Amino acid sequence: MRRHSFEHDGLVFSFLDAGGEGQPLLALHGHWMGGSDFSGLAADLGPGWRLIALDQRGFGETDHNAPHDIPAYLSDAIALLDHLSIDRPVPVLGHSFGGVVACHLAAARPDRVSALIIEDIGVTLDDDSSAHVANWGGVFRLREDLEDRLGPRLSPYLQNSIRRVADGWTLNFEPAEFLLSERAINGDHRGVWLQSRCPALVVSGSESRICDPAELQAMAQSRENTAFIQLRAGHSVHIDAPAEFARHLRAFLEDSCA
Repeated sequence: MRRHSFEHDGLVFSFLDAGGEGQPLLALHGHWMGGSDFSGLAADLGPGWRLIALDQRGFGETDHNAPHDIPAYLSDAIALLDHLSIDRPVPVLGHSFGGVVACHLAAARPDRVSALIIEDIGVTLDDDSSAHVANWGGVFRLREDLEDRLGPRLSPYLQNSIRRVADGWTLNFEPAEFLLSERAINGDHRGVWLQSRCPALVVSGSESRICDPAELQAMAQSRENTAFIQLRAGHSVHIDAPAEFARHLRAFLEDSCA
């Protein structure tokens, strides 16, 4: 995947694009992560699918200190598609935070979304991670110091979110800004989920500490034209079970976007 950038809403956005002649697939990452976490998936889906992964505002290499709300997230995704001159509907994969954005995008702009893949996120959120991430900010002299601060469970998933700066190592998101984003997506999204009509796939990680698989299955059953699968994985299913995730995703895309 090659990295590119564009300007929108007074910000510089960064994104990764697999390129090629495949059908476009827009990928929206979860909190703490970025577009680079989909690089392996892009390779697994190519060349039939051209995966395009946005660093959402405040994350990855996109500008920080930006206003955070759902209308802004939707405008960012549409601006990326417009920048690439993609005006036909495309499937949208959303992991966690990105899944909430994807749900709202399909409801608000059905003319731009042909299918939904919702990865391990429900429709009712009431999260407060302030105590958890409060000591993640700042610059750490050694990379290992930052990894220790993240802890052995989360550090492996945040490797792409660690960057080198002049005085050491830091995260490529600000914990305080992440909390603004977390608050922006808290709430009941059931009405929005049921509003869209495109084909959808809900993917659950059986070992996820974020979502109850039974709730995700009920979420899928509540909406027409929606399938459900559970893979042996944690919250980041596409990272924990990459080959199986890609296989199911390809089958869904071929069936729903043929």
